[in-house]
Amino acid sequence: FRLLSKIGLTKDATILENNIVQTAGSAGESIAFGIGVTMPAILILGFDLEIWRVTMVAVLGGLLGILMMIPLRRALIKDQHGLLKYPEGTACAEVLKAGASKESREASHEGDATDGDDSALQGGKIITVGFLIGFVYKSLVDVFSFFNPEPTKEFSDNTLKGGSVALENNPALLGVGYIIGPYISAIMFGGGVLSYLVLIPMIRFFGDALTTPLPPGLPANPTKLINAMSSGDIRNAYILYIGAGAVVAGGLISLARSIPTIWHGLKSGLADLRGTHADAEGNLSRTDQDISMKWVIVGILALIVAITFIPTLKVGFLGAILIIIFGFLFVTVSSRLTGEVGSSSNPISGMTVATLLFTCLIFLLLGWTAPNPYFVTALSVGGIVCIAASNGGTTSQDLKTGFLVGSTPRKQQIAILVGALASALILGPLLLWLNDAKTYYKPVDAAAFKTEFRVREDQLTKDGGSFKSEKAGGKFAVSDTNNYRVWHNTDPNSGGLGKYLVDNQGRPVYLVDPGIGGTVTKDENGNKLEPYPAPKPILMSYIIKGILSQELPWGLVLIGVMIALVLELTGIPSLAFAVGVYLPISTSAPIFVGGAIRWAVDLYLKKKLARSNMTEEEVIAETDKSNGVLLSSGYIAGASVAGILFAIFAFVPVLAKIQTNFGEWAGGKLLENSALWLQKGKPEGINYDWFLNLSDGTKDFLAKGNPFFAGNNADWLGMIPFWILA
Repeated sequence: FRLLSKIGLTKDATILENNIVQTAGSAGESIAFGIGVTMPAILILGFDLEIWRVTMVAVLGGLLGILMMIPLRRALIKDQHGLLKYPEGTACAEVLKAGASKESREASHEGDATDGDDSALQGGKIITVGFLIGFVYKSLVDVFSFFNPEPTKEFSDNTLKGGSVALENNPALLGVGYIIGPYISAIMFGGGVLSYLVLIPMIRFFGDALTTPLPPGLPANPTKLINAMSSGDIRNAYILYIGAGAVVAGGLISLARSIPTIWHGLKSGLADLRGTHADAEGNLSRTDQDISMKWVIVGILALIVAITFIPTLKVGFLGAILIIIFGFLFVTVSSRLTGEVGSSSNPISGMTVATLLFTCLIFLLLGWTAPNPYFVTALSVGGIVCIAASNGGTTSQDLKTGFLVGSTPRKQQIAILVGALASALILGPLLLWLNDAKTYYKPVDAAAFKTEFRVREDQLTKDGGSFKSEKAGGKFAVSDTNNYRVWHNTDPNSGGLGKYLVDNQGRPVYLVDPGIGGTVTKDENGNKLEPYPAPKPILMSYIIKGILSQELPWGLVLIGVMIALVLELTGIPSLAFAVGVYLPISTSAPIFVGGAIRWAVDLYLKKKLARSNMTEEEVIAETDKSNGVLLSSGYIAGASVAGILFAIFAFVPVLAKIQTNFGEWAGGKLLENSALWLQKGKPEGINYDWFLNLSDGTKDFLAKGNPFFAGNNADWLGMIPFWILA
């Protein structure tokens, strides 16, 4: 807006107007995450992904998250100010304030709180430097493969077999750690240490001699033995269940501890409804005005009706009530957790696992265990709650930004509603387009089913009373124009699970392998296929099948619950620790480094301010607005924008090729891949002439690769730039 105003295209926007723009824009990210984590599991379970189901889940989940956060705003954003940091929200506020003019700052309550234009200009310079560093650094890592994205140290079999430590080369996580401080970041890293240096080595130690798979095993490869698993495999097979149990228990304990604060916030909302929360003149402060509670109540009742009666969802009244209950529970937990550890470390997928656990248990008690429709029904419940929790956390960050810059909460809440609705309408078609682009129609092997096998008519999918019809797609769309019936196989005794196209005699002709979470990696000619990996949806599908088939590893989940209880008994907040158990240690390690730097800087600042006769609260307030917080805010903003650049490179073919070339150079694969290309007769789609035409010296140099990215020394060399950044 500032640049456009300079050339006369628009007026310069105020800090409050800029805040509304970023508030509306941020709504889509949280909905996209919730959709991506849950909806592809429908494909993995062997069912069709319908556009109306995806759209309705996105819309209802987005609206639910926002409506639930409205009565919680006072309790968590206002009353807990100083206790819940909301690092990304704080970073956004600092960026907005740094770029605002004096007149703009005076339009908000920050006008009285700032030290004048010199202070704002100095803060703006620091944030700009941090932004540029964060953007360039993250781009060099993700797009151009300059540094190892995740330096890792794996311990030898003679020291700590199976143990490992890793660190994500991400300036945003470093900034989050600095803002949330040493206490929470250390607790969170402690959870990662328990997972990667205690639990995984223990599983490896006791399971190494096993000659049969230990259930539940890897969702993508249940027959893989523990002695053949990497640390990441063991985490996906066993630790995720332990972490999910810890997150559930820690979340419930945190919720119980927050009930007085939440009740106070709800009472304030009800007071607004009765008009008893205003001042003596009957006016409520502009910065304390929410959407009226009567509209919140009407909205929630409307959601219950919509969820119950929308036929696409097949959820019913019980499912609607479960969604509202779990929605309120996990929106509250998500908001608190976002305030403690930030959005980057908020384990929304863990809360989704908890929702699926509780929902499927209720279905099991009611006897609702048939794959069709209860698998998809459970996922719809989990999807809406997942999006609500994710959107609740994002909404909290936005409201925190608004609180810091003096925004009107009601206008922000309206902006989030508009942004969420617009995003939800786009994400459904986008997800289906991504899936269709990579879906592969695999001709069924003659040995896959017995010669006499036929799919019964009662097993075929019907649409409006008649059998659903579908043609083969992909490269078979032209050569095979026959119409086939559709069979969704959910019984492993009948053959491979998944969606099949069946001829009129009941013989399976094609396996329709989804583009998201697909398992077919080569076509019938041996050419490589690259479906989008979907580890979280695979986990969701595994949980649903495990509970409704009564095969879920409850022992692992309960171990996580007990870990949370032990921590609470020793006086340590269990939720942040549980997040560390659930997430990879590579995520919590840079957060811990940021927290450690904050500890050292705070120690210096406290000594510096010791003679200023400030109270302890005033000293803490000074450390919360130090130059380090401004620089961290810049790191977070810059790395986030670099993530958008990474997405653009991934989807634009010309840019994707540039990114691939950099990756091949960094990994030392250019010489090998160009030779293979020549051997195959220069197939279309790729081109290495640019490399082969270089001088021999240049080719030799490029063929060696990037020692900071790959090679024997890449792990410690790749950490040097991170430590410079720190």
